[in-house]
Amino acid sequence: MQFELFPAQVHLRCVDLARGKRRFYALSVERDLFGQWVLVREWGRIDGARRIRLNAYGSIGHATLAMPKLELQKRRRGYQ
Repeated sequence: MQFELFPAQVHLRCVDLARGKRRFYALSVERDLFGQWVLVREWGRIDGARRIRLNAYGSIGHATLAMPKLELQKRRRGYQ
């Protein structure tokens, strides 16, 4: 499957130097060690501490459909 070779990824940034904001948010759909499809969410300060959250889904389709919803939420909060 071509998706396994080239996983879908989204990288967003929110930079407002006047307010001291330098943040990033990244999303990707990958397989975990057990073969499940997971939506990997990573966020934090650019060049700083990061947090990671994994959301498991039953299929690649469900994981892929969840990504644009989260991306839209972040874009509404100023991420580009």
